[in-house]
Amino acid sequence: DTLSTKGLSLLGTGMHPWMDPESRILWPGENGPIYRTFDRIFDCKGHGWANLQSMHLNFPFASDEEFARLMAAIRVLVPALPGLCASTPICDGKWTGLLDYRMSVYGSNASAIPSVSGQVVPEPLFDPAQYQSELLDGIYRDLAPLDPDGVLQEEWVNARGAIARFERNAIEIRVIDTQECPEMDMAIAAFVETALIALANEQFADRKDQMALSQRDLVALLQDTIMRGGEAEAGPLARLFGFSTGLSIIDFWRELAERLPIASAGNLDRYLEQLLSHGSLAQRIRSSLERLTGLPLPFAQSIPLPHAILENVYRDLRHCLESGNPFLNGH
Repeated sequence: DTLSTKGLSLLGTGMHPWMDPESRILWPGENGPIYRTFDRIFDCKGHGWANLQSMHLNFPFASDEEFARLMAAIRVLVPALPGLCASTPICDGKWTGLLDYRMSVYGSNASAIPSVSGQVVPEPLFDPAQYQSELLDGIYRDLAPLDPDGVLQEEWVNARGAIARFERNAIEIRVIDTQECPEMDMAIAAFVETALIALANEQFADRKDQMALSQRDLVALLQDTIMRGGEAEAGPLARLFGFSTGLSIIDFWRELAERLPIASAGNLDRYLEQLLSHGSLAQRIRSSLERLTGLPLPFAQSIPLPHAILENVYRDLRHCLESGNPFLNGH
């Protein structure tokens, strides 16, 4: 009510569709020195810093063995997640040509120090001590000349798609775009948790086979799901899980859903069913825009869109946040 009296409202999805990131203001409160240091080193005026929202999922481990088991399973699923969770095909008032534009700019945020983001897909480092010495200590060394006071030399500076949080004995997944409503966020969280538990327990593949997946193949898959979402070919994951060759990523997730117990509390199974039936939110936004504009919106090509049509679609998305209903092609 307070927002509406000022002509404002909240909006779901992982990015604002026409925000100008140059207008951003650094957080002046607690942790101000951290934000100022990030800005000085990385120039935080881009969309990847100022215009994104994501859901972070933290999964606990209690031993080195559990860390290895969990990291192996998470590394398998990270490249597939944009195929399920992408919600950001629009930026600067344009169709970006990518279904998960947030993840595209996220991966280039720290280009001044490439080790901070790596290739976004976590490297095959399954021992905590090795992870600390080879990955985190390497990031800190690279940061040191620009951050002599060590302000950013903490484990959270690691910007991969999943990172070790040793301070709380967890691994944090960061590749999930915020959806149209919290109910859909929770449905995705419950589904990802169920899939990870099954994979960590070697229900679909031996841990050695999970660990042996090629970094190059996983990075290529992530780049494909960032662009094409659920239409990307599951490739190495289909082979690992013993699914049909040529399977798309959205069909990969559908296969998992058929083989796993899906949480029904709070009707989360209904939300997941809508997601798997109609595709990622980004795909549904794309379909709605194609219907309203009469234009095909191809991948890998940026196209300006009429502001009135974008307003129409994102007004519907605002209502989804208010009502808790999924977005179904503008209906």
